[in-house]
Amino acid sequence: MRDLQIFHSVARALTSSLDRDTILRTIMQQMEPFFEAETWSLLLVDEQRRELFYAVAGGTMPTDATEATLREMRIPIGQGFAGWVAEHGESLIVPEVELDGRFMHLAGRTDDNSRVRSAICMPLRVRRETLGVIQLINCRVETLSDYTISFLHLLCDYAAIAIENARAVERIQELTITDDCTGLYNLRYLYRQMEAEMERTQRFGSMFSLIFIDLDHFKDVNDHYGHLIGSELLAEVGQALRSQVRGVDSVFRYGGDEFTVLLPGSDKLAARETAIRLNRFLREKAFPMSDGPELQIRASMGVATYPEDGATAQEIIRAADQMMYLVKGMTRDSVAIAGMGMLPV
Repeated sequence: MRDLQIFHSVARALTSSLDRDTILRTIMQQMEPFFEAETWSLLLVDEQRRELFYAVAGGTMPTDATEATLREMRIPIGQGFAGWVAEHGESLIVPEVELDGRFMHLAGRTDDNSRVRSAICMPLRVRRETLGVIQLINCRVETLSDYTISFLHLLCDYAAIAIENARAVERIQELTITDDCTGLYNLRYLYRQMEAEMERTQRFGSMFSLIFIDLDHFKDVNDHYGHLIGSELLAEVGQALRSQVRGVDSVFRYGGDEFTVLLPGSDKLAARETAIRLNRFLREKAFPMSDGPELQIRASMGVATYPEDGATAQEIIRAADQMMYLVKGMTRDSVAIAGMGMLPV
């Protein structure tokens, strides 16, 4: 009956939520009393970086460790118990760690290694791909039966399904908020983020700014080199802009050859400095194209700040857009600030 209740709870979690961490935590919490592990964790594979990271963890943590600190840790694939399982896609049961010469040095803090007496690591696999690893530390390995191990494998299958479903949902969400050409966030997501920033500003009394960017004479690129090169240049410019802003900032493709940059927590002076820096960066940057030409592009930029320059997202965008057109109508390749006008750049 207990086993059936566990399966029921896990199945209900899979069907009642699309949030990956919520589902994985439910699975692990159901697993914890069954296997009586001192510490349990579920790590996910970061394929690009060839690393594992902690998604959820629980049990008796070391005094200087929390789930938040674990989330900052990265384990190279192939290193430690979980790294070995991720690399080989095979389960690992180590009743006595000190007798296993392969794993004398665990990934992470060495002063925690003395706490590890036994370990069970199971891969989470879908279609021959290892998505993550479940790790149980210091459970009573000697009492585990074939049935118990089979039960653990079934729970791993549930976790793998949850991860695969969550990844599919994330991919769908990315498609709805990203621009196909540049890979940047799109206009729909800009409005969503601005609404969120306005709510945060109203609650905490902060502010945010928006930079509206229009590429100068971009039509000449399309006319001279064709639209394929034009699209490639747009993508390169978008990624270059993103590389030049803070991690908390977001770059969006507004449409055509227009971009916006959302600057949370930035007042007008900070936004002005960012816009000037971006303008100078584009002046100095050359973009090599795949078909040979190396292109340069300039931009006209306008800046507006919430709540000083508008009370809604539309008003802030309009204010920044008007400043951009002020630059377009005068010199191009410069920056104008709402309430301040054109700036020497």
